Order: sequence, then C-alpha cells, then structure tokens
Amino acid sequence: MNSPFKPLDDKKLSWFHFKSMITTGMGVFTDGYDLSSIGIVLLTVLSSFGITKSSPSYDLYTSLISGSALIGAAVGAIIFGILANKGRKTFYGIDVSLMTVGALLQAFVTTPLELIIVRLLLGIGVGADYVLSPMIMAEHSNAKDRGKIIALGFGLFWGFGATLAAILYLGLSALGLSPMIVWKIVLAAGAVPAVSVIYLRRKIPETARFLGRIKGDVQELREVVKQVSGSTIDVASNLKDTNSFSFYFAKYWRQFLAACVLWFLFDIVAYSGILFGPSLIASSLGVNSGVFQLIMEGAFVVPGGIIALSLIDRTGRKSLQVLGFVGMALSLFAFSAYKDLVGVAFSPVIALILYGGMNLAQQAGPGSISASGMLGVELAPTKVRGTVQALTVASGRLGASLTSFVFPALFAAYGESFAVGFLGALAIISAIITLALIPETKDRPLEVSSREVEELEIQ
Repeated sequence: MNSPFKPLDDKKLSWFHFKSMITTGMGVFTDGYDLSSIGIVLLTVLSSFGITKSSPSYDLYTSLISGSALIGAAVGAIIFGILANKGRKTFYGIDVSLMTVGALLQAFVTTPLELIIVRLLLGIGVGADYVLSPMIMAEHSNAKDRGKIIALGFGLFWGFGATLAAILYLGLSALGLSPMIVWKIVLAAGAVPAVSVIYLRRKIPETARFLGRIKGDVQELREVVKQVSGSTIDVASNLKDTNSFSFYFAKYWRQFLAACVLWFLFDIVAYSGILFGPSLIASSLGVNSGVFQLIMEGAFVVPGGIIALSLIDRTGRKSLQVLGFVGMALSLFAFSAYKDLVGVAFSPVIALILYGGMNLAQQAGPGSISASGMLGVELAPTKVRGTVQALTVASGRLGASLTSFVFPALFAAYGESFAVGFLGALAIISAIITLALIPETKDRPLEVSSREVEELEIQ
C-alpha cells in the first residue's frame, strides 16, 4: 500500500514530536499526581473528618474516597471515547479543564461525601485524558519511536506527577502546617499542571489519520501531513473508512478483549500499591507515607520507566510486558514470603526493596505498555480506535475501582501476606494472556499493527 501516512511514519524525531509529547504528557503528569496524592494523604483526610480505624464507616469511606476518581475515570473514558469519533482535537482540553476544576474544589469540601463527589468529577477528566492523549500521541508519532514516545509521555510522566505529590506533601509537613491544611493543598495543587496545558491542547492539530480515515477530508489531511512532516502528499482517492464498527469488532474482538483484560488485571495489582501502599503497606513497615511514595517513585518507578524507554522499540512490547508481569509476581511473592517467614529478624529496608522490585518491573513492562494505552491504540483500526481505547481504559479503571474495595478487605480479613500474594497470582495470569494473545507491534505503522491496511487495500 502506498500509504498517505508514510511521511508521518518515516519522520525522524523533531520539535513537533517533543512539543506534542509535553502537551499531552502534562495531562498524564496531572493524572499521576491526582491519583497518587490521595493515597499519600488518605489517613489524614479520614482523620480530619473524625473517621478512625475504630469507626464503623472506616472501610467504606476508605474505599469510596480512594475509588471515586477511578469510577469517574471509567465513566469519562466511555463518554470521551465515543466523542473521539467526532474528532480527536475537538474535545482535547476539556479533559484537563475538568481535572482543573475537580482538583481545586477538593480544597473546599467539608464532608467526606463532598470529597467523593468532587473526585468523581475529577475522575471523569482523568478518564477522558486516558483516552485522548495516547491516541493523539500515537497518531502523530513516527513508527520507529512511537513506543518510547508513549512510554515517556504517558507512562513516565505519570511517575513524575506521583513523585511531585510526595515531595509537596513532605515539604508542607516539614513546615509544620496543620494536617488539615496540608491535605487540602496537596490535593488542590493538581490543578496547576492541568491548567498549564489547556491552551496548548486547543492549538494542537487534528490527527491526519482521523481526517483521512474517519472524516474523509483530503485537503485537511494534506495540510496536517505537511505541517508535521514537511512533506507534500498526493492523495488520489477518498480514504474514508466505510466499514462498520461491528465489522471490526467481529473480526478482531479477541485482541480487543485481551487488551481490556490486561489493563483490568494490571490496575488491580498496580492500584493496590498506588492507593494503599503509602497507607496500609507503609504503615506495616513503619515508614512515613510521603517517604514511602518518594522511595517507590524515585528508586523504582522512574528507573523502570528508563528501562522501558531504552528497550520498548528495540526488543518490542510483547517480551517486555511478559517479563514485567513475571517480575511483578516474583517481587510480590518474595515480599509476602519474607514478611511471613522472617519474624524477629525482619528488616524494613529489605521489605522495601522486595516490594519496590514490583514497581520497577511494573514500569519497565506493563506500566509503560498496557497502562499507557499502547495496546488499545496500536491494535485497533482508526475507525474504532476511540471506542476500543475507551473500553480498555474503562476496564483498567474498573479494575482499579475494584481493588479500592477488595484489597483493603483482603488485607483486613486474611492479612497482608495473603493480599499481596493474591496480586502476584494475577500478575502471572496477565503474563500468560500477553504471551498467548498479544501480537508484536514495534516498528510497524498503525495501519499495519492494527491490520487496518488489509481493509484499506480491499477498499
């Protein structure tokens, strides 16, 4: 096929790619900040509302406050995944606007219920961003560097946001401010990175793939390809995809379902640590929640992301994700066994290293692939990419929402070792699913990785 998108696929990394990555990545930075900051201040938030571990409503409010943004994200993903079929850029900026408003309102809540509602609104913006950002990144990027662009702009920027949340919390606490003031500032500060990119997102060009394959606007397609790649293309025929949604779902439902299940399982494992690592696990180790978060992000998540950046476009997505899931499982099993068997010789430092290994493997593998939205955008043809991405994001958010209820319940009923071991078993299942059902997509144009090229040639 003489693809009109070839100049985009062949384009070397340029200032346009970096500017687009920052514009999209700052939304992801905000996601990481907003979704991890609540884990850092959760116990303080509950305490400020008079809710303690002896309160009858403790478990319920722990789960609802932790999970409300995730439930909102599932809703936002579905809504904006459908809207994305009307234009990627059309709704870009609305996502971070919702995140800005939701973050700011957290400073003014007076009851736990108000905080839950506000975080639900914030979550809708997060879900929208999880759909739109990876799609726009992927559809603008070149084939050779697409993996590292998404892994950096989506996966690693998330970790940077989480790290800032921990630093701000520790800094405010060191100043001796009231805990009530600290948690409100920490949560509301998520508005700053979100508002910083609203204007830039409104200025980013519509993607050439949307213009050609969904809108069928050849003139705008030429202009965007020229703007991004500097090349002039000659489009001889209408590229609009006339296949129905049902056509693609009937043909490729297995790989779509696999992408959804993998994000669902990954988020059950990952968000157990994100939401409850700084509270339940850190508390069991006698470590301050902010220090715990900073160690996890700085010593394990960021190095894991660097590993992903260096390998994702060389070794490929599939092998990196399989090894990442296996590494997560081994670290979780080791952490669980160590805490069970060591007894009086227990060392919090060793326990932190074992648990941190899970975060390293996570970000080196599925955290930079499945949870960056890479599978949804690379395996779905343009016509259904927004819908498939919405389904994968919603699946992940449902998994994360589920863990906000299940993990603390397992922790309370069966103990920390059982709860952590259960997560390790899910990681092994995820590795098997990846190995069996996910094709390799590195170095391939989106039309090839999604097998859309087959249908385009037929048309």
